[in-house]
Amino acid sequence: MEEKNEKKGFFERLKSGLSKTRKLLMTDVDDIILGSKQIDQALFDELEERLIVADVGPSFTAELIESLREKVKRKELSSPEILRTALRETMRDILLKNEAPLVIPHDKIYTIMAVGVNGSGKTTTTGKMAHNFKEEGHQVTLVAADTFRAAAVEQLDLWAKRAGVKIVRQAENADPAAVVYDAMRIAREGKPEVIIVDTAGRLHTKTNLMEELKKMKRIMEREMPGAPDEVLLVLDATTGQNAIAQARMFQDAIGVTGLILTKLDGTSKGGVVVRIAKELGIPLRYIGVGEKIDDLQPFRAEAFVDALFETNH
Repeated sequence: MEEKNEKKGFFERLKSGLSKTRKLLMTDVDDIILGSKQIDQALFDELEERLIVADVGPSFTAELIESLREKVKRKELSSPEILRTALRETMRDILLKNEAPLVIPHDKIYTIMAVGVNGSGKTTTTGKMAHNFKEEGHQVTLVAADTFRAAAVEQLDLWAKRAGVKIVRQAENADPAAVVYDAMRIAREGKPEVIIVDTAGRLHTKTNLMEELKKMKRIMEREMPGAPDEVLLVLDATTGQNAIAQARMFQDAIGVTGLILTKLDGTSKGGVVVRIAKELGIPLRYIGVGEKIDDLQPFRAEAFVDALFETNH
């Protein structure tokens, strides 16, 4: 019962978090739909324009408009009101393909590398993940490999205390690769647990950053074959389509196995979730809709679309 209430609580927060996106997207779409007497080219043109403004992306918009045109041809869309349902279903179908919550085994050492640019909420997200995994009964160790930003190490230390998990850290400006090496060595000698490495988001140049991340990844692989099990890219939803460019950059450089989208509560660009799913095809693991320790939750396509279209759970 408590779990059901928790889920309902998060759904309400998700709904409230998506309110800016819903206002931008759905108010416009409803205005177009309700203001139209018939489905014609002018309606499609207007709908297309509003969807692109909402950051759902040209690729999704084109697919949606095409699918609506087909429905009109087959006489499945007789009135503009049915368009809303068709929009919802198309969005849900695309997002379902990318819904892939993380399933972590309890009987092995599971390694996660958290990457992303500074300001994306990476360190905070790492702390929240540690809290979630601890709640699921895992032993967790955080690794402070963002050694260039003193605040990042202190912040992660604070999260480790809040979540009640261990932390591996070294002095400020230590070599991040050395911190990772230490953590892997300690892990090899211990029991099954989840190891989350918080990495730097910015060095002097982007090339340096990527080389540093590759080095850390190589050390993880060398010390523990198969590591990292997961490379999670943390993206800030408020950056809209910039998040797509970041995802491509990290994907090309080190390979990304899953995405975490943060700060959905602070943006009207929540439509970027749809764009990310459509254009990148990388599993969406978690979404964050606030500052609280439990505001990071596994991504669920159905709940996301329901919250966007204000369907009650």
